[in-house]
Amino acid sequence: MSFRKFTALLACLGVGIIIVIVTFLLVYSWPAVRLNGFGFIFDNSWNIGQQYGTPITVHGQQILPGAHYGILFLIAGTLLSTAIALVIAVPVGVGAALFLAEGLPPMLRSWLSFFVELLAAIPSVVFGLWGYVVVIPFFGRHLFPFLARRLGFIPFFAGPSGSGYGLLTAGFVLFLMIVPLIAATLRDALVSQPVALREAAVALGASRFETMRTVLLPATRRVLIGSSILATGRALGETMAVLMVGGGALNYLPTNIYAPISTMAAFIVSQLDSAMQDPTGMAVRSLAEVALVLCLISIFVNGLARILLYYEGRQRTRIA
Repeated sequence: MSFRKFTALLACLGVGIIIVIVTFLLVYSWPAVRLNGFGFIFDNSWNIGQQYGTPITVHGQQILPGAHYGILFLIAGTLLSTAIALVIAVPVGVGAALFLAEGLPPMLRSWLSFFVELLAAIPSVVFGLWGYVVVIPFFGRHLFPFLARRLGFIPFFAGPSGSGYGLLTAGFVLFLMIVPLIAATLRDALVSQPVALREAAVALGASRFETMRTVLLPATRRVLIGSSILATGRALGETMAVLMVGGGALNYLPTNIYAPISTMAAFIVSQLDSAMQDPTGMAVRSLAEVALVLCLISIFVNGLARILLYYEGRQRTRIA
């Protein structure tokens, strides 16, 4: 087999794995999809029903009495915590990448870059434990009351400030987990830019900061978009860390930034044991439907990123 055919096979393998995963989730969760309909996304109530009740038939499917499945609160928790993480991580990651690439001598750059990349290798459960022991008490006693006092005129920052578990805590822990992906990837792209770009900007009278802002960052914009999407994917699918600091909200939409939340990935883990006690199996299939929705959201986000990259590339071609 030629090298070209081998690499083509590897490329197709990735596509095939995605298709297999989505197909499995769709087939396995199809009874739940038929039962729940579109209300599954827009309802805000999850109840697996009476564990010891006699199963009943609804829409041709066997379920426990009182069972009802809706995940609006999970979608809200997932998207809001990811958005908070990205709002913090993108500027911090860009700043860290610029400092590592342009503000340090090569020797220090290699060492500090190593520690940034090492941060990305820390297991998520370690972040979760650290968040539980350190971040939650600090946020609950100091940061949340401070934000509620100073920014309470903004509805989403108004009290009550809670105990430290919640949306902002989950977003902050996710930010720490994804910022190394952005910083390390963008730093490599900045370092690889031709020296002629920097020299041309300086020759035109640009300062060092202007060179970074007007020359280097636009040249690496595609890398920034790509790394941000990778970071978004990790934030959307993060499980243990969010489970430990999010507060485990059930059937509850966050009313402020301090409110407890659950995300789709964390909810699947936390509810799987009780769902397996359902003799009809509908609770587990509904959890598979949660996984299917999460997978589709991830695919949508990545597709949106590809569209952005496509139009960004066309814009650069027109300018050239």
